[in-house]
Amino acid sequence: MTKLKGNVIVGQSGGPTAVINSSLVGVYKTAKDLGAPKVYGMLNGIRGLLEERYVDLSNHIQSDLDIELLKRTPSSFLGSCRYKLSEPAVGNPEFERIFDILKRLGVEYFFYIGGNDSMDTIKKLSDYGEMMGSSIRFMGVPKTIDNDLDVTDHTPGYGSAAKYIASITKEIIRDGLVYGTESVTIIEIMGRNAGWLAGAASLAEGEDCEGPDLIFLPEVAFDMEHFVEKIKELQKVKKSIVIAISEGIHLADGRYVAELGADLGKADAFGHKTLTGAATYLAREIGKRLDCKSRAIEFSTLQRCASHIVSRVDITEAFQVGGAAVKAAMEGETGQMIILKRVSEDPYICITDTYDVHKIANVEKKVPREWINESGDFVTEEFRHYVRPLIQAELTPIMVDGLPRHLTLRDKAYKRYEEK
Repeated sequence: MTKLKGNVIVGQSGGPTAVINSSLVGVYKTAKDLGAPKVYGMLNGIRGLLEERYVDLSNHIQSDLDIELLKRTPSSFLGSCRYKLSEPAVGNPEFERIFDILKRLGVEYFFYIGGNDSMDTIKKLSDYGEMMGSSIRFMGVPKTIDNDLDVTDHTPGYGSAAKYIASITKEIIRDGLVYGTESVTIIEIMGRNAGWLAGAASLAEGEDCEGPDLIFLPEVAFDMEHFVEKIKELQKVKKSIVIAISEGIHLADGRYVAELGADLGKADAFGHKTLTGAATYLAREIGKRLDCKSRAIEFSTLQRCASHIVSRVDITEAFQVGGAAVKAAMEGETGQMIILKRVSEDPYICITDTYDVHKIANVEKKVPREWINESGDFVTEEFRHYVRPLIQAELTPIMVDGLPRHLTLRDKAYKRYEEK
C-alpha cells in the first residue's frame, strides 16, 4: 500500500465553526492510517508556525474516544489566526523562515483548514514552493460558516450554522407570540458580503411555524423607506413581526447599516472591520418611527460554536474533506483545495474533488440574485431547496455530568481534573 513519505503539518485559520475539528480529525486520522511518521499541529495557524509554536498531535489525540470527542468539539482545537502573508519572492525572509521550519520538522505535506483568506495562504505557499523547487505539497481544506468560497457546492461549517439559525429563529418566533401585543424583532445574523446565513432563517417556515416575515441580504442594497413600509403593511395583519438581516446589509451608496449606529473600529489584517449593531440601529429606528415595541437579537458567535446542534451531514462532510486532502497530497497534488460536488439531489449526494486554489482564493461566492425575491426582502424556494439537505440529521454530543464534553489541549497538557 502507498504510504506518506514524510511528516504532516496541519493548521486552522480564520473564524471557527462547529465542525472545523472534524476536518482536523479527517486530516490526522487519514495521515496516520497512511503511515505518516508524525502529524504536527500549528498553534494559531501560520502565525504560530512563524513563532515555532506547534504540537505533535499524537500526544493530544490518543484514542478513538478522543477522536469522537474532537469531532464534537466546536471552535479551533489548535487555535486560529488572521495573518496575511506577504507576497512570495526569492529572498523573502518570511517565506524563508517558514520553509526552514518545515524542513527541520521533516514536513512533506502541509494542510490548512480555512476560508478565503486561508486559501490565499495556501496559494502563496505553493507558489513559493514551486519557485524554490520544494517537494512540499500544500493543500487547502475548506471551512467557513459564511459559505462564500467559490467553486465548491458549499463549505463545511455552513450546514450546522444554518441548522442553528433556523432552529433559534423558530424559537424566537414562538416567543414573540406569548403576549399577543404588537412587537418587531430584528435578528442580526453573520454575513459581511454574502447572505447565505441570513437566508437560512427561512428554513424555520414549516407546518408548525410561519417563519420570519422578511429577510434582507447584502446582495441587494438596503432601502430604509422600503423596510419601514413593509413593516407597516405587516402590522395591519399581525401582531408579532420577526425579521432576519445579514450583519453586512448596506445602503445603495455602499455604507454598511451598522455604520449608521456606531464606529466599526479597526480593520483586521485582511481589511475586514467587525460588523455589529445593524439590528440595534434598525430596532431603534422602528421604535421611533412606528411607536411600537422593538428589539434586536444578535446571534453573534453562537452561530459558529453551537456544537450541540450540528448537522450530521455537515460533520461527516467536514471529516471527508480533511481525509480527501491527505489522499490528494499523497497522490502528488499541491496548490489545490478540496471541493464538494453535488452529484444528486434526491437522494442528496456530494463527492469530493480538487480544484486549483489560485482560482478560488480571494473570490467571494454570493447568493445568486435569482434566489432572492424581486423586492429584495426574502429568499426563494430554490434557495431553501439548496440548503435543506445540508442541515439533515444530528450527531449527539457525548454528555458528562449533564453537559457536552469537549476535547481541549489543556486537558492533555495540564491534567486539570486529575488533582480533583
